[in-house]
Amino acid sequence: MTTKKDIESALMRGADTLRDTIDAANYKDYVLPVMFVKYLSDSYTDAVEELSKQYSGIRLERQKKYLPFMVAEGCSFYDLYQQRFADNIGQLMNAAMRQIEADNNQQLAGVLSAVDYNSENALGTREHKNAILRDLLEDFEPLDLRPSAIEVKEGQVPADVIGDAYEYMIGQFASMAGKKAGSFYTPAAVSEIMARIVDVQPGERVYDPTCGSGSLLIKAAKKQNSKEVSIYGQEVNGSSVAMAKMNMYIHEIRDAKIGWGDTLANPVFLDADGNLLLFDAIVANMPFSKDKWASGFNPGGESSGKGKKEFKMEASLDKFHRFDWGVPPASKGDWAFLLHMIASLSVNGRIAAVAPHGVLFRGAAEGRIRQRVVEENLLDTVIGLPENLFYGTSIPACILVFKKNRPTTDVLFIDASKTDEAGNPRYIKATNQNELGQEHIDAIVDAYHSRTEQPGFVLWQRGRKFRKNEIQLNIPRYVDTFEEEEVVDIAAVQAKYRPPLKTGDCRSRSKDGCVPERAGPVTTQRVRRSHDDQYDLHSNACVAEKTSYQCSCFAK
Repeated sequence: MTTKKDIESALMRGADTLRDTIDAANYKDYVLPVMFVKYLSDSYTDAVEELSKQYSGIRLERQKKYLPFMVAEGCSFYDLYQQRFADNIGQLMNAAMRQIEADNNQQLAGVLSAVDYNSENALGTREHKNAILRDLLEDFEPLDLRPSAIEVKEGQVPADVIGDAYEYMIGQFASMAGKKAGSFYTPAAVSEIMARIVDVQPGERVYDPTCGSGSLLIKAAKKQNSKEVSIYGQEVNGSSVAMAKMNMYIHEIRDAKIGWGDTLANPVFLDADGNLLLFDAIVANMPFSKDKWASGFNPGGESSGKGKKEFKMEASLDKFHRFDWGVPPASKGDWAFLLHMIASLSVNGRIAAVAPHGVLFRGAAEGRIRQRVVEENLLDTVIGLPENLFYGTSIPACILVFKKNRPTTDVLFIDASKTDEAGNPRYIKATNQNELGQEHIDAIVDAYHSRTEQPGFVLWQRGRKFRKNEIQLNIPRYVDTFEEEEVVDIAAVQAKYRPPLKTGDCRSRSKDGCVPERAGPVTTQRVRRSHDDQYDLHSNACVAEKTSYQCSCFAK
């Protein structure tokens, strides 16, 4: 039986095969499609074998047409494996994947054609490329991904095991990719928090405008049976779109709608009247402070430079009126994405979005937008997360929760970035990437739902008080996370580091200083009060060290 660990190991072997040939950020682009073809091939074989128990000949061929997908003869993983020593194996892999995509176009359009396995620019010279592709096929050949061969635990189905392994490896690839990973991956713990907050219900639409690999969207949707919710996502990166579609398919979510394009300039999900489609639940881990976010609105292609007109984004350029409350600065697109989400929210909808802390306090246009959002009573909760939690940045982030038709004007602040009442961090400290354990996740979610104030962790802020803070939403303004420092015994520290001293007897005293009784170089200090003949450094003293004497008189 094939376990989740077996699948993870095969994926890691594939990554090792590509090591030193391509950048770690691109491992996923080459490894995941091969695993996906293996999954499709084994699943198709399993389905055909089941049909063969009831049908044969022409009747069997007829029944194959009713399967949810097909893998044509000559295009399966096994067919490619048999030809792994072919001099044109890159071409054969491209052809097979494009044929599978064409035969299942409604579900797999753009999934397998995004990567060129015959590219010498990416994979090296023909000999090197062929060796890598042969090894890649051999890495996955022992893996049996037939649903009937997957080891499942109670309450699981084979898709759960394969899907979990797939998402685990997306996280591992994100770790390898480092700073380049933020565009396609949201840590599983953060995804769980957001999914539990938006709490998708049967019959609702759930949307992610910057969906990346789709993991966050899947987490939110899978709270309910995926067949009972409508799933929408848009992503500007073509490689991430392909990854998201594969992710959905492996999780047996076959009707998810994943759009490709610039969400801000060209949102793809519109209603019959051409307006933004409205959603009941929205989740997003948007690109932090995206520069030139409005470039897609540039009507004439003008750019800054000598002799050229500088493009300036204006609210009138957006036909959906998302920026009527203010146009975010050109170099920071955080509020542009947030305004898009708010404009896409149904009458009783809610949003959970990851954002950098700058959205809470930056001024100018962002301050005016923030003020309007608060005045419209849309902001529900601000959750501060630990630093170094996300791939691509070490800065701390927050989760912003927005809701329509809120019964109160109060805003809940939760600070999960510090320590609890016992002095323990509210997260797991790690060398490279901090993490949130299940107990930390539960604490945040429980605090959100209970709405109970907890010193140093949770606080309600009354809406009328925001005016005093000029709509500044910095978490420390509201949640007192001051940690009392240990009292330092100054005298003890001085004694610890003080050099050993000798005292000398003074033979005279005067207002100008002390005169040592024994001969030797003398340094005097003017004193402001008389003193006794015997001195010590810490009690107004004449100090002798070896044969050199210094009078150190300290006025009290």
